[in-house]
Amino acid sequence: MTQDRSLDGVSRRKFLVGAGAAGAVALAGCQEGASTDTEEGLSGDIIVKGSSTVFPVSDQMAQDFMAEHDKVNVTVDSTGSGGGFENHFCPGEADLNGASRPIKDSEIEQCSSNDVEPVEFRIAGDALTMAVNNDNDIDCVTPDEMSQIWREGGAERWSEVNSDWPDEEIPLFGPAETSGTYDWFNENIVGSNTQHTARHQPTEEDETIVQGIRDNEFAMGYFGYAYYNSNTDAVKALEVDGGSGCTAPSLANAKDGSYPMARPLFIYPAKSALEREEVYEFMKFYLTQAETDIVEEIGYVPSSADLRDDNLSKLDQEANV
Repeated sequence: MTQDRSLDGVSRRKFLVGAGAAGAVALAGCQEGASTDTEEGLSGDIIVKGSSTVFPVSDQMAQDFMAEHDKVNVTVDSTGSGGGFENHFCPGEADLNGASRPIKDSEIEQCSSNDVEPVEFRIAGDALTMAVNNDNDIDCVTPDEMSQIWREGGAERWSEVNSDWPDEEIPLFGPAETSGTYDWFNENIVGSNTQHTARHQPTEEDETIVQGIRDNEFAMGYFGYAYYNSNTDAVKALEVDGGSGCTAPSLANAKDGSYPMARPLFIYPAKSALEREEVYEFMKFYLTQAETDIVEEIGYVPSSADLRDDNLSKLDQEANV
């Protein structure tokens, strides 16, 4: 991962507010002009909310798109997948929502009640990472051991899970309930018969999770791989044994499916927003660039050429181009 695309840089530019937007260009439908890269006249405001995991991708796409179209202002805010859907996207106050898990039926119903129709695009892959302090001697965990620690009423000391582990309390740092990462982890690792512990310190700021682990010798926490990838000196990633041996979180292991906590990442535009030329062009740019090394440099698995082409075809269909 190159330094100029590190998460340190991403956090410094977290909320972009560009100047000089000349007002939205509203078209009755995205016909021939919408599918071309209009160098003059493309303008307007685009609001992106949602997943903190997807945030660095959307943020980089926004910067690169605005560099080509200086009259378009794209603002990107990290609100969590669920927080973005519930508070911004489904009420009709955001054009796009990033998500680190698929949209829920209840969210589709909420959107529908406000005449918002979400359109799903899978844009990358992630290796969800469980991390500990660098001074911790533990190197590998199983899904069951993670569940014992992260479930409601679960183990509060390392030794309660494994007698060979330290007899020390485990400070926990993780996503808030509004996070798609929280939802994915709760469903796939904590387990369907129990609930995620409320004992952890929740946040939508993944860098805060990194800092909590770094500053507490026996701490534990989880986040998207990109945040580990930019903080490899600050924390240690645990390998995960899903039954086939300990496997490290990596882009290669996420891509081939050998890593037990690999998962897809999504972006959801509102179908009505795609009728605006600037939103259509931004989505076209986003889906095209998602197959490039931009995504890999951030710390995620890029979409394939086939997925890119399928996404672009779906975009034209949904936008009636």
